Amino acid sequence: MRGRPAGRRRWVAELQARERERTGIPSLKVGYNKAFGYYIEITKANMDRAPDDYLRKQTLVNAERFITPALKEWEAKILGADERAKELEKELFQQLRGEVEAWVDEVQRTARAVAVVDVLACLAEVAAVNDYVRPEVDESTGIDIREGRHPVVEGLLPAGKFVPNDFFVDGEREQVLIITGPNMAGKSTILRQIGLIVLLAQLGSFVPARTARVGVVDRIFTRVGASDNLARGESTFLVEMNESANILNNASPRSLVLLDEIGRGTSTFDGLSIAWAMTEYLHDTASIQPRTLFATHYHELTELEESLARVKNYSVAVRKEGDNVTFLHRLVPGGCDHSYGIEVARLAGMPRNLIARAREVLRTLEANDLTPSERKTQASVSREAAVAGGQMNLFDRPPEDPVLTELRKLDLGKTTPLEALVTLDRWKKEMEGRK
Repeated sequence: MRGRPAGRRRWVAELQARERERTGIPSLKVGYNKAFGYYIEITKANMDRAPDDYLRKQTLVNAERFITPALKEWEAKILGADERAKELEKELFQQLRGEVEAWVDEVQRTARAVAVVDVLACLAEVAAVNDYVRPEVDESTGIDIREGRHPVVEGLLPAGKFVPNDFFVDGEREQVLIITGPNMAGKSTILRQIGLIVLLAQLGSFVPARTARVGVVDRIFTRVGASDNLARGESTFLVEMNESANILNNASPRSLVLLDEIGRGTSTFDGLSIAWAMTEYLHDTASIQPRTLFATHYHELTELEESLARVKNYSVAVRKEGDNVTFLHRLVPGGCDHSYGIEVARLAGMPRNLIARAREVLRTLEANDLTPSERKTQASVSREAAVAGGQMNLFDRPPEDPVLTELRKLDLGKTTPLEALVTLDRWKKEMEGRK
């Protein structure tokens, strides 16, 4: 069967050579297409040389196509052979299928055994090559991982570049972990690596860590990323809420819940309120209370550690020197009050004037208390009094300090040293009087 195409090409080439010699037409071609089969093609300029046994088959703009009795007979043989070959293939396949049918149980058992060996061999090879350890899986609610690593991200980085992290969560002392930190610092990576380590441990694999103890998990729930389902009329935020509702309706104390942002697809107050209430629900509802990791940019949620006994704050550390931010990728106790999103935008190459304006707007926004806590600082009370009777526009540029205004107008070329000293003394007294 493999030799048939080569045999056809050889026969066509030989026929073409013979017909060129017989007719004296060097441009004569023998070809094939699915619509008309095999043909001999002669250009219009050479039509007077066409032999009498050539039967016209197709007319083209610049050529005519012919068939001969010998070519027609060859075509019938080829097409018949193709049909017979297909019939033989079908017969052989059915025969093989019938023979295998008598050995179905043996074949399936062998396939399952080979599959198990394949999986175990792959897991063993990965563990040996990447320095994985054997985890301890028990009936506790604790998940205690020392120097855990992300099995995929680690493989994409140069050897030794991935920063490992310690991690602990349980259903008794640290049930809900609020993880804050800057953009690009590694919050999502940490969430995913913990989920993967738990999954690997429970399927019987070694895990990427120095030590790992995993309390059995019945299900791993995730609310990660942003996606929509517009074909069904579901926006990104609705999909996010559907996923969140599924978690709240199906989680148990044995579950592991990984939340990578909640409420980011709606207004700040709506989103923060939903995230706040969801954290309380996961903590307070006795029938649920799953082990939960909640990565968020809502720094206000860190206040929940003070009011909910099993909520603990963690953050991903950074080092900031001036406008330069170094991401340490290290999970540490305590909350973070800054996302450094503007610095990330600067690193991405956003226009400098846009970055400067964003910093102005951020300072204005941070001057307003957005925390859902009932406690109000004296500063927030003063702000409320200042805007009583009208809505504060958070995006107006703040008024310039009077001292700066006067300094801009000061003509140093016409100011004597004594006048400059008197002016400087007056400014100093004004600034002291504002304290």
